[in-house]
Amino acid sequence: MVDVLVIGGGPVGLFMAALLLQGGASVRILERRTAPELHSRAIGIHPPALEALEGTGVAQALVDEGVPIRCGVAVAGGRTLARMSFAGVSDSYPFVLALPQSRTAAHLEDRVRRLDPEALHRGVQVTGLHAGAGEVTAEATKAAETVRYTASIVIAADGVRSTVRGQLGPAVRAKDYPETYLMGDFADTTGFGPDAALFLESGGIVESFPLPGARRRWVVRLADAGNPLDAGNVADTEATDDAIGLADLIRRRTGIDVDASGNTMLSRFGARSRLVDRMVAGRIVLIGDAAHEISPIGGQGMNLGWLDAVALAPLVLSALGGANVAADLRAFELARTRAADRAARQAEINMALGRPLPAAPWSLRNRALAAAASVPAVNGFVARRFTMH
Repeated sequence: MVDVLVIGGGPVGLFMAALLLQGGASVRILERRTAPELHSRAIGIHPPALEALEGTGVAQALVDEGVPIRCGVAVAGGRTLARMSFAGVSDSYPFVLALPQSRTAAHLEDRVRRLDPEALHRGVQVTGLHAGAGEVTAEATKAAETVRYTASIVIAADGVRSTVRGQLGPAVRAKDYPETYLMGDFADTTGFGPDAALFLESGGIVESFPLPGARRRWVVRLADAGNPLDAGNVADTEATDDAIGLADLIRRRTGIDVDASGNTMLSRFGARSRLVDRMVAGRIVLIGDAAHEISPIGGQGMNLGWLDAVALAPLVLSALGGANVAADLRAFELARTRAADRAARQAEINMALGRPLPAAPWSLRNRALAAAASVPAVNGFVARRFTMH
């Protein structure tokens, strides 16, 4: 019997566990993977999340290893439309930090292990939860054997395919989008340095972000065969199945040559949102992607989970100390579901900005964006929205 079971040992679950261990709780993390995930996956850490991560002492190590993105550049047709500075979004962290998720998770796992070397249990697949009087038991499999863990509170950070969410059965608002994207990491052959670049081209957006080690992440919106505006681009999508195809598409859309031979990650993904109406069910709480999956465009999902965790941790510690936190949990649930709604809306705006347009509307949109970005108040407002403020 421990105080808290955290189901899921990704960045959100590890951060949740570290906060609770620091507060004196006994914690076990149950992670189905037998080894750390090495895929770069999410790379953006926004200022509010960095401020939250300070609470576990890992923020500075992340900043030291990552690339602070202090400026974003919008480009169209080979011309710079606008520059957006993040200087005013935070006193402590006036930037978005770019660091592969695998490295972020490694720092968090190291922090957890220093707090309790026995906290993280890998290769454990939770199959069900059973609530009793004052406790919850998790049934799981490990190395083909059934194992059980019991705790006062269970926090599920087990991702978009959450077993716990499936068992609890909260109402879920689901939305599927037509967008499909292909992303890859390559050696940096641009002149953008530490800046992010958004190529707002008529055939669809291309995004480019710096990574440590003189590399860049490229994300390309692929054509939708069902969209008439994409009719001329469908062949691009059909031909883009590997690093060579992605590099070719980047070149044709942006004019930038990318060396496909240096590709270290390639992933195709779609966009959807899944937002639960309830995050709390008795002694069980859903956080992160288990509670709210949103489109990856804008890089908010991992950050949203960390902000769930930092809001939840003091309530859990108070409950373990004997306090009645029912009202506080209701307020937490309301605040965090509203935050997820805002993030989902922002992701929709981000995706809409990247959709293809005919020549005339495309030119009009770009002129309007350039004019708006030239107004400091508008530029600052958009910068805050892009950085989850």
